[in-house]
Amino acid sequence: MQKGKASLWYETPPVIAAAASIVGEKEGEGPLAGCFDRIETDAMFGKKTWEEAESELQRQTALLCLEKAKRAETEIRYLFAGDLLGQIVATSFGVQELEIPLFGLYGACSTMGEAMALGSMTVNAGYADRVLAMASSHFASAERQFRFPLAYGNQRPLSTTWTVTGCGCVMVAREGEEHPQAGEKPYARIRGVTTGKIVDMDSRDSMNMGAAMAMAAVDTILQNFRDLEVVPGYYDRIITGDLGVVGQKILFDIMEAAGYDIRGIHMDCGIEIFDSAAQDTHSGGSGCGCSAVTLCGSILPKLQSGEWKRALFVPTGALLSQISFNEGQNVPGIAHAVVLEHM
Repeated sequence: MQKGKASLWYETPPVIAAAASIVGEKEGEGPLAGCFDRIETDAMFGKKTWEEAESELQRQTALLCLEKAKRAETEIRYLFAGDLLGQIVATSFGVQELEIPLFGLYGACSTMGEAMALGSMTVNAGYADRVLAMASSHFASAERQFRFPLAYGNQRPLSTTWTVTGCGCVMVAREGEEHPQAGEKPYARIRGVTTGKIVDMDSRDSMNMGAAMAMAAVDTILQNFRDLEVVPGYYDRIITGDLGVVGQKILFDIMEAAGYDIRGIHMDCGIEIFDSAAQDTHSGGSGCGCSAVTLCGSILPKLQSGEWKRALFVPTGALLSQISFNEGQNVPGIAHAVVLEHM
């Protein structure tokens, strides 16, 4: 099972049995609008604060995933979930009523990859038959925490990305335990994972997350190639989380310097989710929810149908807080890779 320095390769791969995605109004106006399960026009999700809204977003998405999986909360062994807020309060308050044993995660915008990796390890090891993996973000709650409150009306440099209001949730299961009803095909297998390490490129610009995360994506992708002894053509798509236009250019340049041209097979969730020209999102989308909803709404159906046979899903995260940035610390990055295969 252990491959190289940082990868696992499952002999009996867990499967993604169900997936659900809920997004906000702006995401519902973008190119992937038809892919999501639900588009919520009320950014407050019926609550009084942005943070409560994100918690409600998580609660609804988890319940929707369970509904699609035809499973009750009591049939889920563990929940791996996280968000961008301090001490992951959107998660802890959002999933409390589900009463599913929780592993709360923080990997910044790479959290969905981290959740799926840990969930697949747990299922493969026999510690659970079924787990949920979930991540969310909310534009307004993230702006308040990491940048400026919305009422301030600050101008955004062109290198910034727009935090996605959205939550994606998947059920990872042991094959044969995915559905109580026979004949329903899982979305994909989780064939393997490559765990990323923290990469610090001395970036100090909190308005340019793509530059902060790009080298972490490069590091994890190259580690995956080395560990599994594969080349880019092994994958139909290599999919990063939210590098945006700026980060994608850096990714291409460094990968090319390393001897790999991935332009023809690369896809970035942050670029896909918005029409940057029409929607004025500058470099693209970001946030835990960006890669999570793009995975659930757009990527997994392509694997399920066989349009893609194999994809490397690499959510990327910028590891900063408002305190670390204001104290002059760098913004390191991290990326986790999940190998997804058509059944």
